[in-house]
Amino acid sequence: MLHLRLITPPDKTDDVVRLIEKTVGTTHLAVLPGAARNPAGDLVLCDVAREAGDELLTNLQELGIEESGSIAVENIDLSLSKRADQAEEEAPGEGADAVLWEHLADATHEESTLSVTYLAFITLATMIAACGVVLDNAILIVGAMAVGPEFGPLAGFCTAIVQRAPRLALRSLIALLVGFAVAMLVTVGFSYFMDSVHLFSAEQVGAERPNTNFIYRPDWFSFVVAVLAGCAGTLSLTSAKSGALVGVAISVTTVPAAANAAVAFSYAKYKQAWGSTEQLLLNLLGIILAGTLTLLAQKWLWAKQRDRTAEASSL
Repeated sequence: MLHLRLITPPDKTDDVVRLIEKTVGTTHLAVLPGAARNPAGDLVLCDVAREAGDELLTNLQELGIEESGSIAVENIDLSLSKRADQAEEEAPGEGADAVLWEHLADATHEESTLSVTYLAFITLATMIAACGVVLDNAILIVGAMAVGPEFGPLAGFCTAIVQRAPRLALRSLIALLVGFAVAMLVTVGFSYFMDSVHLFSAEQVGAERPNTNFIYRPDWFSFVVAVLAGCAGTLSLTSAKSGALVGVAISVTTVPAAANAAVAFSYAKYKQAWGSTEQLLLNLLGIILAGTLTLLAQKWLWAKQRDRTAEASSL
């Protein structure tokens, strides 16, 4: 269930209340006239089943509530109410399958912003991965994958394509490209420093490295895993199962590939650097392709569900 807190102008409150009452899957409606002070207006509270949330939010936006008032949405972790159970039963579809497009756009907007924190995380992850590839240590590689924040901009780019949001697409692309460029540049300097203190060496980089040599040897499995991870990551975002993102993060080799490319470049191992770059691009392409197709499939399936519900209610 979702909890909606609305601030509505007094002249639109009746329209909002009627809209909520006619939306299948809503309950616990409360109206507090004149309770809001900034902006001034009425306070309207209600709960709505997740599967009916996107339709209600879209209709509220058509009334212009977000411009003249406010729309706030919260997830309800626990609701002990027979009315809430009934509302979820009446709402079409399953809550886990529903996509809140406004929530997804807002979440990916925040995650795809080029910030100091984002640059710090992706740079630190790449430096950790650099230690992992030189030492041929798979544990460090996994740790670097988990730290890397690159899925945020990737998800933002996929969302922008589906929602036709060019600003979000540009913001995500800038965060992705600038983030990896800065991380790789700093890692080259880090590699020079580690070499100067005799912690990295050309012999280590040129060794066979059986645990991590897959990073600069891309193949079809690399693309297949990236596609599967892109689907899983997108589903975890749209279904609010964020815990699955950890598994997605440690299943693709974007950050380790960037790290190996930087380290190999610093030692003039250009063939290895190019192989790692191919691995990085292959993973990025697979995730973007899978994420976009997953969102398109969810949008199409949910539209079909709505059409079936509308036909059934008209009979």
